[in-house]
Amino acid sequence: MNNGRVTRASLDKQPHEVAAMFDDVAANYDLTNDVLSLGQSRLWRKAVARAVDARPEERVLDLAAGTGTSSLPFTAAGAYVMPCDFSLGMLRAGKQRHPFLPLTAGDATRLPFADGVFDTVTISFGLRNVQDTEGGLREMLRVTKPGGKIVICDFSQPTWAPFRTVYMEYLMRALPPVATAVSSSPDAYVYLAESIRAWPDQPGLARILQRAGWSRVAWRNLTGGVVALHRGTKPQDG
Repeated sequence: MNNGRVTRASLDKQPHEVAAMFDDVAANYDLTNDVLSLGQSRLWRKAVARAVDARPEERVLDLAAGTGTSSLPFTAAGAYVMPCDFSLGMLRAGKQRHPFLPLTAGDATRLPFADGVFDTVTISFGLRNVQDTEGGLREMLRVTKPGGKIVICDFSQPTWAPFRTVYMEYLMRALPPVATAVSSSPDAYVYLAESIRAWPDQPGLARILQRAGWSRVAWRNLTGGVVALHRGTKPQDG
């Protein structure tokens, strides 16, 4: 605890704990991600932008948008973007940096939007923090238009066994000390490492997407499977 606030959520992912944890890391969040990913986070954002392929006047819901950095490519493409996050600290930091973005507070399991209003829903490095993964994916399906798509970017499992071993060692041993040097709340990055280890692999997440009602589910590995980009489509009769 830090002045009565949670600095590290537990793996049962209580929403108030996760939100408070991200409130605490908001100030240096984007910088910390760049450092910890060895610069790869910028490449991952570009891959998400290509997968979303936002078009002028399309409606894009960017969940777990944090400070809004992930929403900028969609705005640049001429889409109507709704950045949404449940960390008020992240939203405040985002409003200072990107005052033109319509940053909105919302919980992925109870989205404050009507049925079938978005052409695309995307969530990067946020689904892993949702307490009810399948419930969140069903809620994303609800707000997506029939024929619309979902794009998920999150940490996954490296496909080459020797690299996977090195990666897991980095997560548990190197990540916390590096986070201590650059983050405003290094304890949060211990949770990050633990949550990545507990997260389903690529086929496992694909099965959860299918159970939630998404069709044409597929994925593509980035950085050897350190990150995976999952995609799905809402059935036309959905």
